[in-house]
Amino acid sequence: MQHTNILLAGATGYLGRHLLTVLIEKQNQVVAIVRNPNQIDNPNENYLEIKQAEVTKPETLRDICKGIDTVISTVGITRQKDGLTYMDVDYQANMNLLIEAKKSGVNHFVYVSAINGDKYRNLKIFEAKEKFVDALKTSGLNYTIVRPNGFFSDMKDFLQMAKSGRVYLFGSGSQKFNPIHGEDLANAIIDNLKDYNKTITIGGPEVLSLNDISKLALTSLNKPIKITHLPDFLRRFTIWTLRTFTSVKTYGPIEFFLTLMADDNVAPTYGKYHLKDYFREEAKTL
Repeated sequence: MQHTNILLAGATGYLGRHLLTVLIEKQNQVVAIVRNPNQIDNPNENYLEIKQAEVTKPETLRDICKGIDTVISTVGITRQKDGLTYMDVDYQANMNLLIEAKKSGVNHFVYVSAINGDKYRNLKIFEAKEKFVDALKTSGLNYTIVRPNGFFSDMKDFLQMAKSGRVYLFGSGSQKFNPIHGEDLANAIIDNLKDYNKTITIGGPEVLSLNDISKLALTSLNKPIKITHLPDFLRRFTIWTLRTFTSVKTYGPIEFFLTLMADDNVAPTYGKYHLKDYFREEAKTL
């Protein structure tokens, strides 16, 4: 196997941590960009170099892509903080990386967006991601766009609700998903590193309805199954109210969650990790 020099941006996030582990296991030379180097434990000296930089500050990225073949970016925010917007991070920070990548003659740029982002451009969280996808596709670099279904870590919201003894769903709860574990997604991305100029949509091995996910969450906490189905107009009203009366910082993630929860979002199945086991592990920490 040919080992590649890879620059990983977003190495301390949920997916980034899994990518870093798998890349090093497969003996790739990795340069990880982090804001705070202390956030990465067990640096493997042989395969890992840590560079301190902030993707939102282009001056800190100067020449960071020298000698790099492939850039993998999981840079994005779910919840806006530090006064940064989706456009600042999901679009502009990735543009800063892309500009450096082009300058240094990088061969391949892998960007992680989200399932159906191209269909939901009206959502604040996707508007910025998709603007970057467009720029990457026309950049002249080889690209891979990864569109994962929800991460296991996003499903913790169900556990939080289940903790109180009841899960609330909008509509029938029959909407289907196949969320994916970070390690499965990391493996899929790395297995496809030699595939250029394509979009990979991917989810976990199991297609579950929201009712199924709620039951798994309640069962993992040894709670009786109590699920309340709220009428769908409440969901639409909630989105409208949030958009009207709160800032994008507040409504961005909720708008995303409530919109995608209204329809089936099933991606090609992949991986070995099951949500049931993840919930069981997480339940111990709640």
